[in-house]
Parts: sequence; C-alpha cells; structure tokens
Amino acid sequence: MSETERREQSEYERRAARRAAIRKKKRRQERNLRFLLILFCIGILLIAGFSIFRFIKNKTKQPVMKRTATPEKIVDTPPDYDVQLLSVNEYSRPGIGLEQVNGIVVHYTANPGTTAQQNRDYFEGLSQSGETFASSHFVIGMDGELIQCIPCQEIAYASNERNEDTIAIECCIPDETGKFADATYDTLIHLLAWLTGRYHLDTEDIIRHYDITGKECPKYYVEYPLEWEQLKEDVRNYIESYGVLKTPEETEQMQSKTGE
Repeated sequence: MSETERREQSEYERRAARRAAIRKKKRRQERNLRFLLILFCIGILLIAGFSIFRFIKNKTKQPVMKRTATPEKIVDTPPDYDVQLLSVNEYSRPGIGLEQVNGIVVHYTANPGTTAQQNRDYFEGLSQSGETFASSHFVIGMDGELIQCIPCQEIAYASNERNEDTIAIECCIPDETGKFADATYDTLIHLLAWLTGRYHLDTEDIIRHYDITGKECPKYYVEYPLEWEQLKEDVRNYIESYGVLKTPEETEQMQSKTGE
C-alpha cells in the first residue's frame, strides 16, 4: 500500500472514530434526557398525588367543634341497669383499679343482631377461652336493656391506652350500618348524661373508640360525624331537661377539670 493510501486509510479511520464518538456522546445525552424526563414525570405525579391526598383529607376531616361550657345541671338518677359483674380474670376483668375517670368511650359491638346478654356472656366466656382481651363496663341492648359488667372503679379492656382513665359502653346494633336502635340510643343518652355528672365531666369528654385509635367504632358515628355531634347535643339537651342544678362544690370540681 502506498504512502498516499495509508494516509487516506488513517484519515478515514480517524473520521470513523470521531463519528462513533459523536454518536456515543449523543446516545448518552439522549439517555440522560430520558432519565431527567422520567424524574420530572415522577415528580409531577408525586405532587399531584400529594395534592389529591390533601384534598381528600380536608374534605373528610372531622369538623372542629368549639368546646361548650360545662352544663349548669347534672342528672343524678341512672337508667335502670342489671348488675352482672364478670368474674375476675386476666382476659376480661383484671380487677385493676380505675383511679380517675377522664372520659367516657362509646363503642359498638360489630356483631349485628346479638343481645346485651349475649355480649356480656361472651366477655365472661373469655375467662375460659382466653382467645382475646375484651370487656366493657356497660352493654346496652337493642331493646334498651342495660347490663353492667365491670364496676366503674375498675378498668375494662375496651379502649386501648385509654383503659386506665375511661368508662366504656358497648352498644348492640340491629344491622351492618352500625346505627343504634332508638331504644339503645335513648338508654345511651340517659347513661351518658348520668355518668358525666357523676364524674364531673362535660359532653366533650364523651368520645368514640375511633378518637383514640382510628378504629371504625362506633361505625355509624364515624361515617357520619355530624350524627355524633348530634348525639352529644342530645346529651346536653337531656341534662338541661332532666338534670338538677349542681351544687357549688360540683361546679367548682367540673370547672377545675376543664380549665374554665
């Protein structure tokens, strides 16, 4: 091969190598551009998802209710109730003292059609089966019947970390909606009105299991928060209608507790 041909060959190879380097650089730039575009799209999706989440959260957020003044009256007569205390056992009645009552927790049984007696007997049966830890101070049936399972001076296994300072009420339900029957509701209102006066609480100390753990209990009053607010309003109205004026000592105790 002549010198001229070798120079031409060498020049050809240099140009080929340069073109290959340019193509390689261009492919790398295209890959980087695609990567940046993917990152951009992911960022847009994340921002959109977060915005949708905030929107849904704000739409479903519980209404902030202004704390009402403590009632001027108390209900000093409880509804009729049947005392059927559970036997002391580690699964449903541990026998641990309840030193201070700071709230009342409303639950629903989540087993439609069962009676107050059946639910009370289920709690009692746990002492033998040991399948779980569960109980309640009171159970209200669908006909308004009321059974006390645990003394109010002891804790019940019902409200998680609030077992130590609350009284628990289980309410039977007729169907899957979780809405209380009228007779159940009426007994509950009377019981809540009496307990708030007995323990120097006000109606804002009445809470749902949901307010402690986020569990959908009592189901109907979690799904319809305005119905829950109406329930507390009905307790206030019951106290106003059937209560007696508090003594100065009772007023002082309630005001001290609520910081008024």
